[in-house]
Amino acid sequence: MQSPKRTKFRKVQKGRVVGQKVPKKRLAFGVHGLRVLETGRITARAIESARRAISRALNRTGIVFITTFPQTPISRKPNEVRMGRGKGSLDHWSAAVLPGSVIFEIGGVDRDLAHKALKLASAKLPVKTSIIDTKPVARDYKQVLRTESTEPLNNSEFSSEKDSKFNHMETVLCCFLIVAQ
Repeated sequence: MQSPKRTKFRKVQKGRVVGQKVPKKRLAFGVHGLRVLETGRITARAIESARRAISRALNRTGIVFITTFPQTPISRKPNEVRMGRGKGSLDHWSAAVLPGSVIFEIGGVDRDLAHKALKLASAKLPVKTSIIDTKPVARDYKQVLRTESTEPLNNSEFSSEKDSKFNHMETVLCCFLIVAQ
């Protein structure tokens, strides 16, 4: 389970999970994701069980990104203890989530398998969620080469574009020198 390595204070006040709806964030790391639809707290235990459900459904292929982290300590007093005598001991860690925030992202697997895994994970979480997709973005040079067309570049167009950028930079530099004098 996830928990912070160090905190400034052992116990803090929980506070309320308030705030405006998060603007619909795009996926940053994966192609398929799980977006939260309501405000709530997610415990570290729930995040871990959802992660295990995803990794088992994917048969440990692809890659899973967890974009939330439980950073709020939740304390609890034992049962049948009288009032007073200070705050209870640390019980678990939780993460506050707002609507629109993305919890899990998956990459490297096909759409059907990813949707199946995210549906299993959403059953483990205490908030309503929805599954989102984006178009795959080329992350490295080899993928870019595969997606480009096989037609050769027209050298005259490429060189004229390069020359025009160079000429523009030259005029900007000349204008800067004239203003500086």
